[in-house]
Amino acid sequence: MSEHTERTNKKVMIIVAHPDDADFMAAGTLAKWAKEGCSIVYLLCTSGDKGTSDPNMKPEELAVIREREQENACGVIGGEQVVFLRHADGMLQNTLSLRKDIVRQIRIHKPDVVICQDPTNRYGDSNINHPDHRAAGDTALDAIFPSARDYHMFPELVEDEGLLPHKVLEVYLSTREGNASVWIDITETIDIKVSALKQHASQVGTDAESLERLETRLKQRASDVGTPHAIKYAEAFKYIKLR
Repeated sequence: MSEHTERTNKKVMIIVAHPDDADFMAAGTLAKWAKEGCSIVYLLCTSGDKGTSDPNMKPEELAVIREREQENACGVIGGEQVVFLRHADGMLQNTLSLRKDIVRQIRIHKPDVVICQDPTNRYGDSNINHPDHRAAGDTALDAIFPSARDYHMFPELVEDEGLLPHKVLEVYLSTREGNASVWIDITETIDIKVSALKQHASQVGTDAESLERLETRLKQRASDVGTPHAIKYAEAFKYIKLR
């Protein structure tokens, strides 16, 4: 499968652990779908307050910075809103509390499509996937099915908040290339992806050399993903069509 199905006017939610995760994973796809008329909502499990090697940077101050950066990036890709759950960065776990928080947002925003992290992606030849990424992906999938769909899961969401069940129709897992089943052509939005990542200055830097390296790396990665499928620049996902 080399391309996604028609996206016009669909509601899309991307669920990730940290600010910048969504943009590294899928900013090209999100920008493409926004141009096609989709509404895009970011759901962040944490605010990334541990994401610094500076001992003088207080986590609560970094959280404010990174939330602002994510909101700016959302604006660049044409997204509508960023929701922050503010669970503890670096200590995220697949708990019922986190699942309930995600279910609440799914029932509020009623996405047709969810993009999330692949919980089976544990390590590669030269990296270990962040445990928060795995926990966010695992909890997102548990929230999508069956919890957001089933009336009697978290009944207080219905009784106290009036949030009726909602069924997500499609899931895209940001996964390793070997597990992918769909490749989205982001050739026309690769520069938007680069611009979105540049908003995360606390993570990618602000000097010209750092930003040039970032752009080169992003385009090379997108080229590596797309070239075997006759696409100049692509993002790859494992696609699940729910029944």
